[in-house]
Amino acid sequence: MPYVARLMATVSDLALDLSKEFPRSPRVLVGGYVHAGRMLDKCRAVIAGTAGEYHYNCPLDRYFFDFTGIDHAAFQDFVATGASDDEVGAWINEHSQVKSREEVVQWNNKMRDMRISEMPVPLQMFLEDYIPQVIPAGKPVRVWFDVYDIEEGRQ
Repeated sequence: MPYVARLMATVSDLALDLSKEFPRSPRVLVGGYVHAGRMLDKCRAVIAGTAGEYHYNCPLDRYFFDFTGIDHAAFQDFVATGASDDEVGAWINEHSQVKSREEVVQWNNKMRDMRISEMPVPLQMFLEDYIPQVIPAGKPVRVWFDVYDIEEGRQ
């Protein structure tokens, strides 16, 4: 099997079919970062052609890339090698401009606790319409990550 085809088969083996199942919660850590596991699931699915309605390099992904200084295309290129979660976590830590664990912990907590009112106005506007469409009435959304976890049945 040619090298590129072998890599794609490996990524395909790791990729979720996001038209049938959900990516991980943004609360799940990879490489010590919240959201990295979810972003990795979406990236693998995009590469494998199984992303469904999910988008890689979305606004939540951009928070991660902007914080770490990692280029989304470079991340995708590495994921395309068929790297495991642990290998991706090590790659993130090697390529992140953030070297202080304290900064990572602070950022993780900021992301876990981000209220919709603290988000940029365009995201607030999007979520103003999106939340009533996907969140059952009476389910409180206290922070941004709640939207994903409630919508995908984890809360």
